[in-house]
Amino acid sequence: MEDAVKIGDFIKRGGVINSIDANTPFEVYEQLRTKITLPPKVDRAFFYQGLCAREKIMSTAVGRGIALPHCRDMFLVGEGEQQITVVYLKEPIDMNAPDGRKVDTMFVLLTSNSQNHLQALSRLAALIKDDSFVELLRNRASADELVEAANKI
Repeated sequence: MEDAVKIGDFIKRGGVINSIDANTPFEVYEQLRTKITLPPKVDRAFFYQGLCAREKIMSTAVGRGIALPHCRDMFLVGEGEQQITVVYLKEPIDMNAPDGRKVDTMFVLLTSNSQNHLQALSRLAALIKDDSFVELLRNRASADELVEAANKI
């Protein structure tokens, strides 16, 4: 069985959004509602509500200046639509990260089922532990640079 969770492919599909100017995660999500590229069948209001609902349960900040916003409800039809959009914030925001560090980078995760969702979160966690990958994020790497790095790690 072919691996359905390839972080490089997910980032290639989702791309990078630069310089989101917001003071709270909810303001970020409001801007993403119109700026993010979503599959045609995904309702933008439902996407926004899903991100906000998940954030209200518990912060998606994981440390090292990174958050992993995602919806609890899976709403993508096919595995070929799964994506990660990397979002660089104009200024870091406080999201109650476990290490106390403000968030300046988000990986917005959209998957087709819970198994792929958990695998993607696990693989992102491994990338976030890699100092060279985090350095790319600090330097606001392009989607191509992140894809290349993700495929090597």
